[in-house]
Amino acid sequence: MTERTPPLLEARGLAVVAGRRRLVEDLELEVWPGEALAVLGPNGVGKTLTLQTLAGLRPPAAGEVRVDGRPLADWPRRLLAQRLGLLPQGTEDPFPATVMEEALIGRHPHLGFWQWESAEDLAIAREALDEVDLAGFGERALETLSGGERRRLSIATLLVQDPAVWLVDEPTNHLDPPHQLAVMRLLGARAATARAVLVTLHDVNLAAGWCARCLLLFGDGRWELGPAAEVLTEDAISRLYDMPVKRHEVAGRRLFLPA
Repeated sequence: MTERTPPLLEARGLAVVAGRRRLVEDLELEVWPGEALAVLGPNGVGKTLTLQTLAGLRPPAAGEVRVDGRPLADWPRRLLAQRLGLLPQGTEDPFPATVMEEALIGRHPHLGFWQWESAEDLAIAREALDEVDLAGFGERALETLSGGERRRLSIATLLVQDPAVWLVDEPTNHLDPPHQLAVMRLLGARAATARAVLVTLHDVNLAAGWCARCLLLFGDGRWELGPAAEVLTEDAISRLYDMPVKRHEVAGRRLFLPA
């Protein structure tokens, strides 16, 4: 019998704790190639902490995270960075750098010690900048970028890294509506190339339009996971955000609006 290929990312009995609060309890999650999964919930329920735990940046209070069937603790950090990438909510730039230099940081997991970036690495970075509408920005200093431009550069750096698993925390922060849609299309396109994308969002309608599955976090240990069409209901969203919402059909799309 052929052994089944493990999921790209899985959590078994995962607990996420902040102080005395148990935000997530006994999370069971499998994410497979080709999937885009949205993590939804109000502020303070542990969306960011859950992503950080899945990325190995903080230890779980209980349970285990695996990548390609292998526990996170067993992965050398450089090899793990080739398989798993995290886009955090905020970005700090302690040192002066250009846009191109920042984008090329994504290639570091793929380079040997003391190895310089090649012409191919530069081409990958230029293509990524073009994908996020930053073509021609390579020589710009980071401090000259707007908030939205800096956010798109962070996404470009993850494109350059090209991991198998994308953990993306609020990618549409600081972005205007056209760039929000462009980023969601980009993430969907990456998932379609056998990557796995987990994305935290505040916009339920973006999740409904672009993600096949959703993970709802309630902040008291409870969670709900399933296909977006089944999980995103008036009742579930109203309970999640503690406000009444109504579902509307507009041009064949589901939209959830305050009741």
